[in-house]
Amino acid sequence: MSGGPQAWPATMAPISAPDPVPPSPDEKDWTWVLTTPCPECGFNAAEFEATDVADLLHQNSADWEQILRGDDAVVRRRPSPATWSPLGYACHVRDVHVLYLERLELMLNEDGPQYPNWDQDETALAERYHEVDPTTVAVELRAAADALADRFRTAADGEWEQTGYRNDGAEFTVTTFAKYFIHDPIHHVHDARIG
Repeated sequence: MSGGPQAWPATMAPISAPDPVPPSPDEKDWTWVLTTPCPECGFNAAEFEATDVADLLHQNSADWEQILRGDDAVVRRRPSPATWSPLGYACHVRDVHVLYLERLELMLNEDGPQYPNWDQDETALAERYHEVDPTTVAVELRAAADALADRFRTAADGEWEQTGYRNDGAEFTVTTFAKYFIHDPIHHVHDARIG
């Protein structure tokens, strides 16, 4: 498996924009969202079951489609040099869906795998998130969300307690992995809307 999601060459728009300033690396350990509600977006892992994640993914994809249908200038605008635009967040969420499908497959097919590291900011620059077509990203995000939702739906009862490890040693079961994961796209809808 690769260390990050696939490249998306089909999303290049016929425009060219200057490279954005990379944001400061997010070095927070977000695993606290498994036990504590997020004060920014309101996410509360205690309010749903891990088996609900597939439905939450579909709902979240619809939110992203609405955001990406907005005015192009607004969708591409970064509220500050160190903050992604709504389009940048959408590209990130699309890539997170692909990455988490890879990680989920590792957990379901290997014994206690360690996930390869992924640098989200490096990916944003390399994949030129700031130049892509929002309509294409919406289609790709929906497809990636559907693939991940389908895989969560097909996890057998006994598979929800299988484990995997982040590169820093944090341990997840498929249950905690699902709940930890779904915070990211939900939180970034909040980020994109308050932009």
